[in-house]
Amino acid sequence: MTPDQMEAGAERLEALAVRRAAQQQGDSGGRTASYARAAVPGEVDVTHGRILYLEDVHVSFDGFKAINKLSLDIAPGELRCIIGPNGAGKTTMMDIITGKTRPDEGTVFFGSTIDLLRHKEAEIAQLGIGRKFQKPTVFEHLTVFENLELALKTDKGVKASMLFKLDSAQSDRLAEVLHTIHLEGSVQRLAGNLSHGQKQWLEIGMLLMQDPKLLLLDEPVAGMTDEETARTAELFLTLKGKHSLMVVEHDMSFIRTISEIVTVLCDGSVLAQGTLDEVQADERVIEVYLGR
Repeated sequence: MTPDQMEAGAERLEALAVRRAAQQQGDSGGRTASYARAAVPGEVDVTHGRILYLEDVHVSFDGFKAINKLSLDIAPGELRCIIGPNGAGKTTMMDIITGKTRPDEGTVFFGSTIDLLRHKEAEIAQLGIGRKFQKPTVFEHLTVFENLELALKTDKGVKASMLFKLDSAQSDRLAEVLHTIHLEGSVQRLAGNLSHGQKQWLEIGMLLMQDPKLLLLDEPVAGMTDEETARTAELFLTLKGKHSLMVVEHDMSFIRTISEIVTVLCDGSVLAQGTLDEVQADERVIEVYLGR
């Protein structure tokens, strides 16, 4: 084990101890009295420098270990790329984070105090975790504007929806997102008439309208043209720092453009982690994923 790995392991153990103390000590978040503050329901506490923790997570399906002793953490504002062979556990990991799959064992925290295993899928989305699947899912018979408007955090009841009217803050937010996703010139186009890449951007925009703190993105540039891929890289770099991003991808050129740290999954656990150059030079990664 390298010194960096030892240091990372020590930090992870310290973070886990903090979380366990928070569970035992209540709203103080495990901090001493002199630093205590009341916990706000739903607030993501990143005091300890991590927005997402997975610790020793296990999931088996009919005896097959899809996730095996998986430990991973991500910092606020970080853009982390996840790579690995088919069956490595990448999708299952995202399913666990978003509440679609419950692990057999392990700890999954959003910040220091929110235990994601105690929440359902809809609740986790409300807490500030947005997920985008590989295939874009937009309302194709509605315009770009209408898709984004529907994604706003508002009362979705029938009466409230019928009486809804954008206020100035919401209008400004929508305009900001349109600019971010490169679709300000396509406001009145039907979503179904957009290119594949534009549909991907629109769905990301719909997630951004929810103001998520963490975005999970599954193969976002699959099927894109080179130009669309380059613009998606620009988009992700714009989001970095404002949001935390976990990106599952196979396009190494795209990964090199956007990510400082790459995590390699294999057989449901972390095989290697580091810069793209470091993991590409790792003999274990070459053997199970990259090939020679």
